[in-house]
Amino acid sequence: MLVIQRPTVEAIGTAENNRQKFSIGPLEPGLGHTIGNSIRRMLLSSIPGAAITTVKFESALHEFDTIPGITEDVTEIILNLKDIVVVSENDEASVISVDIKGPKEITAGDLVCPAGIEILNKSQHIATLSDKGRLVVDLTVERGKGYVSSDRDTRKVIGIVPIDAIFSPVRRCTYLVEPTRVEQSTNYDRIVLDIETDGTIEPREA
Repeated sequence: MLVIQRPTVEAIGTAENNRQKFSIGPLEPGLGHTIGNSIRRMLLSSIPGAAITTVKFESALHEFDTIPGITEDVTEIILNLKDIVVVSENDEASVISVDIKGPKEITAGDLVCPAGIEILNKSQHIATLSDKGRLVVDLTVERGKGYVSSDRDTRKVIGIVPIDAIFSPVRRCTYLVEPTRVEQSTNYDRIVLDIETDGTIEPREA
């Protein structure tokens, strides 16, 4: 006889490094993978967040260019910029910028942000400038959901480089389905979710 019991969500342990596990169950036999996969897809694609979407260099026209006096080429700088974790409270696109001369190691903490924008990982490396180097760059920050490719805009504007944007604050989500007991039956399902975020929200908030 199938026993109906309301599923519950419980945290397993405590969050560490923006990562935590949760259990969901008990679930009727066979529902674990169906529900687990749906939850995983929703967490990775449906939670809004903020990301850098375009980069405008004063001294470079495209991503394959180089800037005199800077150790990294433009492609490397863009990869470093993609790792910046940003929080935006603004509905409209915002611009953050930097204009710095060397010698200096530029990090995310050097970016000048308008009201409503916050950088969480301020130590994130961006570029290394020699004594003759200078980096002038404007970054567009937008809110969105999921992942948006840099190919999204077919209109090419010289000097503005669109970059891949990962808006979702959930960086990783996996699940396991385990058997669990309900009274005398042991064939019920229990989902164990493993959620890791970028720090803009806690795993339990996701």
